[in-house]
Amino acid sequence: LVGVITDGTAVLGLGDTGALAGKPVMEGKAVLFKHFAGIDVFDIEVYAHRPQEFIETVMRIAPTFGGINLEDIAAPHCFEIEQALIEQLDIPVFHDDQHGTAILIAAGLLNALEIQGKDLETAQIVVLGAGAAGIAAVRLLCSMGAHKDHILVIDRKGVIHTGRKDLNIYKWGVAADTDKRTLADAMDGADVFIGVSGPDLISREMLASMADKPVVFALSNPVPEIRPEVACSVRDDLVMATGRSDYPNQVNNVLGFPFIFRGTLDVRSSRINEAMQIAAVHALKKLTHEPVPQSVLDAYGLDSLESGPDYILPKPVDPRLRHVISPAVAKAAIETGVARAPWPADYPPIQDV
Repeated sequence: LVGVITDGTAVLGLGDTGALAGKPVMEGKAVLFKHFAGIDVFDIEVYAHRPQEFIETVMRIAPTFGGINLEDIAAPHCFEIEQALIEQLDIPVFHDDQHGTAILIAAGLLNALEIQGKDLETAQIVVLGAGAAGIAAVRLLCSMGAHKDHILVIDRKGVIHTGRKDLNIYKWGVAADTDKRTLADAMDGADVFIGVSGPDLISREMLASMADKPVVFALSNPVPEIRPEVACSVRDDLVMATGRSDYPNQVNNVLGFPFIFRGTLDVRSSRINEAMQIAAVHALKKLTHEPVPQSVLDAYGLDSLESGPDYILPKPVDPRLRHVISPAVAKAAIETGVARAPWPADYPPIQDV
């Protein structure tokens, strides 16, 4: 049993709606958990004006659950809330807007860079948006080999650099030592753009100024930072992803959280650590290179689908997701000592990713 818990301060596409108005999204999340991973959920909406109130509420009800999915909580409070709960509870606590999004970005980006003949270690990366998803993505990419000095993060005031005096501790952690100050400055010569911000913020000129064979993840929903039809009219050498299902390469958290929690719960893990997150990244990356089942092709009305510029992540209806991601996450939990039960004997053996 998982608790999907929110304070309604950052509801998908709507912002700070408040706890009650966030309930339909939480109920939808519960349906996805059940449908894709067979996990039961209570959705819980909390009226809390301060992080400590929210933390105390969750701690008091935590014995009800085997895991907690924090959802739609605004930055910077989301970082404080998650860390406090991880430290004080002995069940997995996972803020999906941070880590779920970061895992999907990392998996898609590894495949996109491979297609473009580039690598994570040397890529110049621009991240537009310094909230939960943006900061978590930077942290995970750096853990996987991206160079911090090659990443520029932009908020509403421009590039987050070490000379700024207005940074909280979370933004300071992604601050760069650079003389670039604007989004346009950052985009000039960049290999990768990751947008987790707002609609139509990237101009044609900015896109044109990027390096050869760029990767563009415009993930703002429902309107991306630059629309694919606009981007493709400017560049014919890009690999592009959005957060929408009506374009190729949807970066959709449903590819992650149901199966991550399934693997976590299967071995009674006390947390979802970074090794488990990276295992999920590699499982997703690998699955994209496998032959696509006919059921997936039928669902999308396609004759064929294979790894390439229009297929850098699996489709959400792919039945293999549970059987690939969950065991990989469970294996990482066992290897890092946070599992409290073995892989169930009546499950298929875990395969190496």
